[in-house]
Amino acid sequence: MSKTKLRVFPAISRNINSARYIDELMRAARFSDRNGLAGILLFAGNDTLVEPWSIAQHILAHTAESSPLIAVNPIYMHPFTAAKFVSSLALLYHRKIYLNMITGTAASDPHGLGEKLSHQDRYTRLSEFIHIVRQLLASTRPVNFNGKFYTTNNLQLRPGLPPALMPEFLIAGQSDDAHRVAKQMGCLMMQMLPPNLEEGLNGPGVNFGIFAREERDEARREAKLFFQDSAEKRELLKYTMENTDSVWKRRLNDAGKNDELHENGYWLLPFLTYQADCPYLVGSYAEIGAKLRRFVEMNVSTIILDVVADEHELDHVGKALASSGLF
Repeated sequence: MSKTKLRVFPAISRNINSARYIDELMRAARFSDRNGLAGILLFAGNDTLVEPWSIAQHILAHTAESSPLIAVNPIYMHPFTAAKFVSSLALLYHRKIYLNMITGTAASDPHGLGEKLSHQDRYTRLSEFIHIVRQLLASTRPVNFNGKFYTTNNLQLRPGLPPALMPEFLIAGQSDDAHRVAKQMGCLMMQMLPPNLEEGLNGPGVNFGIFAREERDEARREAKLFFQDSAEKRELLKYTMENTDSVWKRRLNDAGKNDELHENGYWLLPFLTYQADCPYLVGSYAEIGAKLRRFVEMNVSTIILDVVADEHELDHVGKALASSGLF
């Protein structure tokens, strides 16, 4: 197999300790730079400690090649504002930005902001948002748009953005509305790693975590020691499930009746105990490297990779990625 570039965006879990949160973000960003990865995912939400656009600029200023994947929710800004941020960062750092388009997963977020839109309407607004941002960044003429949620009249962004620096748009939702918008707007569709791994892949993007060691048995043993089960952690997940309308979270929760570490390395316990937002893949460096190569053969181009952001665990993840020969 010829060497292929696979875009990987590390993502760290949210952290209530603000100092540790920033340290972990920067550690993951430097890890991304060292290992030839695309960038790092930055979350958005009422409970996010640092505004993602702010930390994106900090990362761009302190890394050589990292291109942040910034979560964008229309509830927080106008499309002109988002386009202006993209244009400004491109001018300052001459790097491409990726946008992870979301509508929010915690029901309390829009409630706190006084929003009462239905799930379908939130995705319709998201579609209009993406359209306007693209037009503002790509068009040399003023943008006129009359939609359900946005209207623009001779709106123009200066200067224009070179094609090489145009952002790419990702959508991680798994609802019918999310699929509709991704198809209409040509966004890269993400999915959670399925239990049957490559046989269940049906798109270009996949989200999961890696726990790797030199040998398979060592990886499985240490993963169980690291991600320990407890009634308190499961109660925390239960609480968050009552505060979400996220289709992908509900699907993972429903699939979690069997929390055993599957023979193929698939594991849901980190999600079920509120220690990760996705399934994990557990195995030896060689096993995980082989699976990554197989994913690429299945036309996967982009991975959002949950990581434990300490140097010890990042070193193991780096070895697993290197064993794939894709970086």
